[in-house]
Amino acid sequence: MNDQVYPILKRQEKLNNMFSDKNSISKEKTPIQKILFGSPGTGKSHRIKEEIIPINLGIDRQKSPEDIIKTVFHPEYTYGDFMGKLVPITKSGKVEYNYYEGHFLKALGQAYKNIQMTKPKSFQDIRWEDISNVVLVIDEINRGNSSAIFGVAFQLLDRDESGWSDYSVNLTEVEFYKFIELIGTKISLVDGNLKFQFPGDSHFVFFENLKDKFSPLGINTETKEIKLPPNLSILATMNTSDNSIYFMDSAFKRRWDWEFINWDNSRSPEATYGKNGILDASEWKKLFLILMVLSKSITLPFEVLKINRLGFILLRNLLLLKKFKINLCFLFGIAFLIVTKSRWLIC
Repeated sequence: MNDQVYPILKRQEKLNNMFSDKNSISKEKTPIQKILFGSPGTGKSHRIKEEIIPINLGIDRQKSPEDIIKTVFHPEYTYGDFMGKLVPITKSGKVEYNYYEGHFLKALGQAYKNIQMTKPKSFQDIRWEDISNVVLVIDEINRGNSSAIFGVAFQLLDRDESGWSDYSVNLTEVEFYKFIELIGTKISLVDGNLKFQFPGDSHFVFFENLKDKFSPLGINTETKEIKLPPNLSILATMNTSDNSIYFMDSAFKRRWDWEFINWDNSRSPEATYGKNGILDASEWKKLFLILMVLSKSITLPFEVLKINRLGFILLRNLLLLKKFKINLCFLFGIAFLIVTKSRWLIC
């Protein structure tokens, strides 16, 4: 067996054993990071509003409207709208600049605020069952330049088994200050010095004294690194018939689950491969090799074919066949058979 593939297979086998043993499953939340795509009027937004948010995520929009953040991508939508930007305002004839959070930073801050409200003593003691979910809903995700809009946040979309981002990103100082302010930290000038008051504290302190306050939340105040927490889900819709659309690259697309919403609301049949929808290491390797042969056999133009190859690492998290089935369209370009402009954006 290939030396590079073997350790990956062993890790897959370990994860399969974890999924098959209900007692060993972590109590951490499982975020939903999904793009619902289909023709206009098929009920993509309705499914998000009436099913995924209240049922799958358990968010009551009447009791906790702050846990639902919505936005719409369009050609003029930018990273500043998504993360945050400095906006000039005039006060008493003087121009001042205030930093206003974007939709993404607002959702991120709300998710961490919900964690902080449980007052964990350490990162390991976070009680996920007591923490409310937060969702960022992006309508018409393909009508904006998604790679430019997400910017550095693109790196956060890779999630590990616990629901946290695989990789962290460093926020700028102004972004980080707004981020911790959204969590509930008060920022003020005290005796000419910039000081901070952590939620629940009665006094202001210097920034360097906040380290022990934020470490239980998994926030590094020294490097200003952040990750997406498990209680933050991101849902998006894509209209495949829209002509005013941007190209969405493969690196961006592979970080999402995909669900096709058909015009008649029909669903594809459940997968029967494996045991209870789970593959062990040997079965996964067998399926992977079959898919590679299938990939090579697809006759498509070169510019399509060159992105139609798979790496084992790309599939490492697709253990459950239900999830694999959802991503199959993206992985193999089935929608390329539809000769429309939308084929470049579906898969």
